[in-house]
Order: sequence, then structure tokens, then C-alpha cells
Amino acid sequence: MVLMKSKELAMPKSPETGPARPLTGAHVAVFGLSHSYRKADGRVLENIDFEINQGEVVALLGRSGCGKSTLLHMLAGLTKPSEGEVVINGNTVLDPSPKWVMMFQAPSLYPWMTVAQNAALGLKFTRRSDEIATRVPEVLDLVDLGSFADRNAQELSGGQQQRVALARSLAPRPEMLLLDEPFSALDAFTRRSLQQDVRRIAKDLGLTLVIVTHDVGEAVRMADRVLVLRSNPGRIAEDTTIALTDDERSGGSEAFSREHSRLMAVYSQVAGIGDAPTENDFTQI
Repeated sequence: MVLMKSKELAMPKSPETGPARPLTGAHVAVFGLSHSYRKADGRVLENIDFEINQGEVVALLGRSGCGKSTLLHMLAGLTKPSEGEVVINGNTVLDPSPKWVMMFQAPSLYPWMTVAQNAALGLKFTRRSDEIATRVPEVLDLVDLGSFADRNAQELSGGQQQRVALARSLAPRPEMLLLDEPFSALDAFTRRSLQQDVRRIAKDLGLTLVIVTHDVGEAVRMADRVLVLRSNPGRIAEDTTIALTDDERSGGSEAFSREHSRLMAVYSQVAGIGDAPTENDFTQI
């Protein structure tokens, strides 16, 4: 992949053969990004350069402590890098924006509110309350919770609560979703269902999707590309494409097993012989 050399050129690119609907996703370019929380502790991230095209799904894969969540926070404008810059649609990211939305491990719903009220919060915070009546039913249907609109949030299962958080994120019509392991606390069946649904929704809407994970299976199921990070300091060791159709991503196929094994081998090599992945780093196919 060729990285653009200046932020003036880092503008959204039109695909040669576009989808039926126009892409609305963000184009992202990261230039020379390095970061230290405290100089005495050394760098958390070092010399990070990569590009994400509109509508692309990219996974940041790495062991705990490699800086992948810090990098995600910088894409969101929640943390400013010590060096370098993040450029989205030609503009340097300096602050958070409703155009790029983060989902965290916890859904962070207000338990005393209904599903619809929780889903509307993004519109309220961005002063677009006039859109709630039409937009909230749309996003709840999108995440298969239309019939739960009047239910109290605390009555829902963990997977359903994450779907409400997804609906809340989608309501303001963002250009990019940033996922910080939001499915890690869910059971395997619910996790796989959400992985497939989030990818499908992002593709249907043309959104750019970036997900942080230490789960090889999740990366294979969700990502078009995987950036494998090495630790101490965090840096990109591999940039690899996942060559699967959406039908093959559900697991169980020979193609899925082949890509899973290939990515696991890459991950193990990046981790190093003395730092090999533990069984907690992977979930079963």
C-alpha cells in the first residue's frame, strides 16, 4: 500500500468501481505518529504511518500494552500525539467530532432510560433533537431492536445493550466508527453475531470502521485489512489483507481456516519467540 506524502493530498478517493450507494466514510491518513505519556517511560508508539480508505474495515491487532487503544484514541481526537498527525478527509484531527464515534468495552447506557431514549443521546448532544423522531426508529431497526424501543435499558442482555450503544453511535450519521474491543465481555455466540452485523451495517452505510482487538478470529471475521502491532514501543510490523468474501467470514469454511492460520502465524512471528501469544490471545474458530 502506498501512503500519501502530504496532508494536502490526503483527501477521500473515489473507488474505481463504487458500490450502489455513494461512500460516506472517512478517509484517514496517519503521518509520523509517535507518543509518550511521560518521557521517563519511553515511547508508547513510534513512527506510525498508514492510510485507511473510505468504507474500509481495518483491525489494529496486537498484544496488551502495544499501544493499539492509544492509537485509536488519537484517531478519535481524544488524545493528541507527541509527534506526527492524524488527517481525516484532508483535515488534521485536533479534537473529537461527531463525525467519528467510539464504542468502548462497556455500552455505558443510562439504565433508567428506555432503549429509544439512550439511542437518541448522540443527537441530543449534537443539538439535533429535531431528528430524533425519525432517526431513532431507523437506527433501532438497523440493529434489530425496533421492537425494544420502549423497554428499559437495564432489562436487556449484554449483547442487546451493545446493540443500543451501536444505534446511539449511528444516529448522528458518523463517517467512521472506532471500536475498542466492545464485544470482549460477551459470550462467543453473541460476539460472533455482533461482529457480522457491525461489519454488514458499516458496509451497507459505506462507513469506515476501525477496530482494536487481540483476537485473531475477530480480525479475520471483520477486517478488510489488519495492522499487526509490535510492542515496546508500539509500531506497525505487518499490514496484511484478509482475502475472504462476506459468506466465508462466518467461520467453518476452508478459506476462513486458512486465513485464520495465516494471520495467527503472522501474529506469533511479530510477538517473537520469547513473547509468544497465550491462549487468551485467541478465541476458537
